Amino acid sequence: MDQREANDIENEGLGCEWKEMERNTSSFSCDRQMSGTVREPLLVKNRINATSQIAIVGANVCPIESLDYEIVENDLFKQDWRSRSKVQIFQYVVLKWTLSLLIGLSTGVVAFFNNLAVENIAGFKLLLTTDLMFQRKYFQAFAAYAGCNMVLSMCAAALCAYIAPAAAGSGIPEVKAYLNGVDAYSILAPSTLFVKIFGSIFGVAAGFVVGKEGPMVHTGACIAALLGQGGSRKYHLTWKWLRYFKNDRDRRDLITCGAAAGVAAAFRAPVGGVLFALEEAASWWRSALLWRTFFTTAIVAMVLRSLIQFCQSGKCGLFGQGGLIMFDVSSAVPAYDTADLLAVMFLGIIGGILGSLYNYLVDKVLRIYSIINERGPIFKILLVMAVSFLTSCCAYGLPWFANCTPCPIGLDEACPTTDGSGNYKNFQCPPRHYNDLASILLNTNDDAIRNLLNSSNEKEFQLATLCIFFAAMYFLGIITYGIAIPSGLFIPVILAGASYGRLVGTIVGPTSNLDVGLFALLGAASFLGGTMRMTVSLCVILLELTNNLLMLPLVMLVLLISKTVADCFNKGVYDQIVKMKGLPYMEAHAEPYMRQLVAGDVVSGPLITFSAVEKVGNIIHALKMTRHNGFPVIDEPPFSDAPELCGLVLRYHLLVLLKGKKFTKQSVLSGTEILRKFHAFDFAKAGSGKGPKLEDLDITEEEMEMYVDLHPIANTSPYTVVETMSLAKAAILFRGLGLRHLCVVPKTPGRPPIVGILTRHDFMPEHILGIYPHMDPHK
Repeated sequence: MDQREANDIENEGLGCEWKEMERNTSSFSCDRQMSGTVREPLLVKNRINATSQIAIVGANVCPIESLDYEIVENDLFKQDWRSRSKVQIFQYVVLKWTLSLLIGLSTGVVAFFNNLAVENIAGFKLLLTTDLMFQRKYFQAFAAYAGCNMVLSMCAAALCAYIAPAAAGSGIPEVKAYLNGVDAYSILAPSTLFVKIFGSIFGVAAGFVVGKEGPMVHTGACIAALLGQGGSRKYHLTWKWLRYFKNDRDRRDLITCGAAAGVAAAFRAPVGGVLFALEEAASWWRSALLWRTFFTTAIVAMVLRSLIQFCQSGKCGLFGQGGLIMFDVSSAVPAYDTADLLAVMFLGIIGGILGSLYNYLVDKVLRIYSIINERGPIFKILLVMAVSFLTSCCAYGLPWFANCTPCPIGLDEACPTTDGSGNYKNFQCPPRHYNDLASILLNTNDDAIRNLLNSSNEKEFQLATLCIFFAAMYFLGIITYGIAIPSGLFIPVILAGASYGRLVGTIVGPTSNLDVGLFALLGAASFLGGTMRMTVSLCVILLELTNNLLMLPLVMLVLLISKTVADCFNKGVYDQIVKMKGLPYMEAHAEPYMRQLVAGDVVSGPLITFSAVEKVGNIIHALKMTRHNGFPVIDEPPFSDAPELCGLVLRYHLLVLLKGKKFTKQSVLSGTEILRKFHAFDFAKAGSGKGPKLEDLDITEEEMEMYVDLHPIANTSPYTVVETMSLAKAAILFRGLGLRHLCVVPKTPGRPPIVGILTRHDFMPEHILGIYPHMDPHK
């Protein structure tokens, strides 16, 4: 990385530590066992993601590392497991379920608070605007509406720009990458959780075309990460039970539960939340995790149901029917024939085309926004203010072009609507008339969706209204995603899809057995499938939202068609954003060109190894000169007959061992004394990546000449592959086992016992195609 790029990072105020290394190499703390050039993964021209060691999190560039999901089987670990009693194992299991319970309770309460705040803040804003409109004070109404939106948007942007840049966006790509094994700066930090909650409230209440559903997934994951820290020495939470979770493997399971709880809380869809975690978020799954995830989402559903029943007594202000979205279309009976199936298939094709175009445009807009966001917090806030003003102008200005419609006769509700919500807004129309475009534009997103899925009045919205609303939601959703506020994609996509679905339903209405509300639902499903490329989880979420199992065949059909069509053009929106941000995501399949290479083709030196009994000074020097996370340990005579691979030792474990200063003056085995002095918990990974630092060590010159036995902390059973194994096979093994290091051993005897180490970086296309630039990436 050149000096200009380093200054860019420093100016962002990330607090990311940057150090110049020897051998003309610059590197962040990472897994690498090789030198190389580091560049930003940027979304702008002239910047190349050559190493995937840094990535864009939120709107800032941060260092990334891999997570240690592998079980380290060293002598300390084996001694700990042998000494554990049945009571301790029972404590561990009980604590897992207890934390799942707490995740469900906390996520449910946060989701309810989020929706309660949004509905009351947005409701007050809309009531104020409506009152001024009734008094024919149109300019004052716009000033009040745009002013409220501007203040709220500035609050959301300031929180993201100054406190937690990682809270910007939906957070689903970051959670997805974390569950794949990528740890980036402050993804799940408490400050990110705080900004995610309040920034989402301000952003959604400000009238942006964003949803709170995507941020709820990130919120649930942050809550799970906070509860799963394994205690904290800083806050004196060092209860022995909590220490069981000081490892990335158990935290990964808890964060999977948190992501599922976020979906369940956002849509009141507990089964959909489990399937979302299985289909989209988690990279590793097992039956035990399925049970705990299901238990967590069930707790969320019960919490939300209890709190909603409490609010039905009128004690929650303007909450009313809003908030936790539930679209009841169960009154419509989906009787359909061949002509209806053709219309549904047409919706699926349209959804696939529009969804792929949506993803393409989001990609282009994010590249432009990155140029603005990298200039600093002030520019981020100015961009948010500009988009807020444009959104306010569209929401307030477009209804003036719509015609006034006479109120239908025999309605159960008031027409025109007298409060801030409802289906029939008067806007500027005469008495007993309503403005159909204002009814969906000047409304909360949840109420707008309810109005679009409403089947009671098939002629409620004119064709021109639906076309204008679709265009507004489509393009406002694109330009809003990427600004420095927590923003989800679910709601904008549902709004746009429901509008063109109702449009198609209105056109084919005279010849169709399906009503316009069902067409709106199918349109939303088609657009969701075209953008997000999920099938099973989206299908169940939509069915839980609408409470209509009879729609299952049609929803399945439209999702399958839209995903198939969209896959012909590009990837899903979250996959695109993961790649765009530079997050080194490992796919479940190997790329075709990997079959042409073997493992030995991509590992490179210099490889740094330690002797089983190593001089302290050599370890300190290696730790200072590199940022490698794993070091092979080689047993050599007199401790073995010939050089052999003893195992792999982690950087963090070396720091703990050096801090304990259990050294010897001679090169002798001292593992027994180390086992007596240390406990396995001493080497457990600290929460939030906070642990001993190299700078904290106080090693004297005399101690630098002493020796330390690495046998007790070396992982004696690291995963290894022979150097002639195809890179494709090694990639599938690496991803399937959730590894951080994969040792490559020689094929023939008489050579050093290890050739190199494969890390996540070595499987990235940027690295491989950088070594072999003439290789065709598609073959």
